Amino acid sequence: MSIRNIAASQIADAVEKLVIEANYYLPQDVRSALESAREKEASPLCRDILGDILRNADIAAMREMPICQDTGLAVFFVELGQDVHIEGDFQSAMDDGVKRGYKNGYLRKSTQDNVLGERVNRGDNTPAICHIELCSGDKIKITFCPKGGGSENMSAVGMLTPSQGREGVKNFIVDTVQKAGSNPCPPIIVGVGVGGTMEKAAILAKKSLCREVGKPSDDTDTAAFEKEVLEEINKLGIGAQGFGGTQTALAVHVLTHPVHLASLPVAVNIQCHAARHKTIVI
Repeated sequence: MSIRNIAASQIADAVEKLVIEANYYLPQDVRSALESAREKEASPLCRDILGDILRNADIAAMREMPICQDTGLAVFFVELGQDVHIEGDFQSAMDDGVKRGYKNGYLRKSTQDNVLGERVNRGDNTPAICHIELCSGDKIKITFCPKGGGSENMSAVGMLTPSQGREGVKNFIVDTVQKAGSNPCPPIIVGVGVGGTMEKAAILAKKSLCREVGKPSDDTDTAAFEKEVLEEINKLGIGAQGFGGTQTALAVHVLTHPVHLASLPVAVNIQCHAARHKTIVI
């Protein structure tokens, strides 16, 4: 296959549009999951709250404004075709798209410098956080998953021992959600990465949040585990916005990776009900 040239400016233009639309329009899979949760919710108060969440999404779309005031750090998962040649600098193109998108979309800029001292807001929400995977083909697939601070702060990584096994992983996930309580704005989506190394598990957990909400894992055993953990989480009684309902989580998504014989890393990346994600292919 011949090499396909893609200009950096084309990437920047696509990213600008991507970040705006992702922050304005709640994805249909998330909306469907929220509607389903409202139907199943036993608490009248939490049913009303879920209705308010859906109305908020409708207003955001109609008025073309952010679903949530926390428009997050700019996190991207990129599948880069090995037959693509980028004319220009990829990271600079991503940053330019983010900078323009957050400015022109009137999105809150949350990225700060000098993390060990007196923080200073960068004013443009750059640099983009890019997880890049080389794949076959001549296209670039870019998935944007803005991550707000409230849910991110409730996430956790644990280095379990192999003897803790499946039950230990389940307990770690459920305990993480229980400790989070109402802080991540439930109903939540729980992303889980198991295996690999510490950093691999964390990336897997975040990547799992890009999956269609509630779509089971392709692996039968992992899908059964997701269902089991979701049932346990929804027994906690946290409910929508922490008001004690039966629908604390909309879904549990698990990704796994082969692991060292002495290790069992587990990462839990919690996402709030405003689970914004959008994909483009260039």
